Amino acid sequence: MVKVKKLFGVLVATALIATSVAACGSSKENNNPPATVDGVEKQVKISMFQSKVEIAESLEALATKYKQETGNDVDVWGSAGDSYITQLQAKLNANEGPTIFGVGVGAEAEKYKSYYYDMSNESYVKNIAPNMENRIDGKILGVPTGVEGFGLVYNKGLVDPKDVTDLDSFTKTLEKLKADGVNGSMLSQEAYFLIGHIFNTPFAVQPDPKAFIEQLNKGEVKLADTKEFQEFAKFMEAIRENLKNPLEVTYDSEMGDLATGKSAMVHQGNWSYAMLADYGDLDISMMPFPLAGNEKIAVDIPSIWVINNKANADEIKAANAFLDWVFNSETGKSTIVNDFQFIPAMTNIEADNLDPLSQVILEASNSGNTIPWALSIFPQGIIVNDLAPVTQEFFLTKGMTGEQYLEKLDAAWAKAPK
Repeated sequence: MVKVKKLFGVLVATALIATSVAACGSSKENNNPPATVDGVEKQVKISMFQSKVEIAESLEALATKYKQETGNDVDVWGSAGDSYITQLQAKLNANEGPTIFGVGVGAEAEKYKSYYYDMSNESYVKNIAPNMENRIDGKILGVPTGVEGFGLVYNKGLVDPKDVTDLDSFTKTLEKLKADGVNGSMLSQEAYFLIGHIFNTPFAVQPDPKAFIEQLNKGEVKLADTKEFQEFAKFMEAIRENLKNPLEVTYDSEMGDLATGKSAMVHQGNWSYAMLADYGDLDISMMPFPLAGNEKIAVDIPSIWVINNKANADEIKAANAFLDWVFNSETGKSTIVNDFQFIPAMTNIEADNLDPLSQVILEASNSGNTIPWALSIFPQGIIVNDLAPVTQEFFLTKGMTGEQYLEKLDAAWAKAPK
């Protein structure tokens, strides 16, 4: 089975991962008909510059295959790693920016939007899964590299999704498991696993999550006055009452408890299967976190590839030709699934050997039965610096009510840099 790799650093589910292609072709317009190689149009040479170390070798191999199949050149630059954004910014400032480059969704994508070519009419965006289009100002300005998702990962032998559909049934399930001696560890101590991901749902089920967050940033609304967050606080009270204190649980021990049947369900994402698989074949799946009757998995795109609109016409044409080949050729589609080990964000890309968690994400994505990652547009750093400390206090202070917890979250949000 394909193991989908974690795409974040310092335990950040929305960590910022990117791939890019830089222009090296001539800047002069060519009025003559383009040359062809075996019927394939000859394009100017482009370069690929990307930060994701784990796919660096696969990208180099993909560029070699592209050359073999089309006669066109893609020069893969060395992976930039943690310094990627710094290097990208410097190149853009010096007008040496890549032809295609990668950015994380949310605030990072917004930051560089003045550089994006409008892909709305390109063939390769036609198959983007429902709700996975990266639209900025009404235009498709980036193509997703893949999708990820999270929800309640559960042991099929211990939990039935039909018994976890709302706050009441969720609480009763936890109480029954506790009475049966099943030690819950649904959350763990790391900031994104403690509060970041689970806190996404009350935002994502708002009619307009982005507008709600903007109002919250301006102090026009409060979490404590919003019904979905009032219910969220009750979920957290149930977790504190019936499960092992997450501050005593690490991600590793959380996965071990689930795999060995000590825990029935955890709030995690498809990436967790990489560790669970070490315990052998497990009868697990993923269901929605049922806040406010939610029946959808939280699925979104961690990063996108964009085309630099500052490149010349020949370079933009070559970039489009390459992306079309990546997302529509059998070689490109196979690489995305089998070599990159991504869950495809395109409905025309089949993935038959996904692990059970990734399969849930793919089916949700292709059907459009998803809620977004609203946390990707939270103020930068707020989860680690502001929300996690308040949540730690909540789990350490048995006397703190859900209402008081929300008031503290409101105060933390108000003081956080926007």
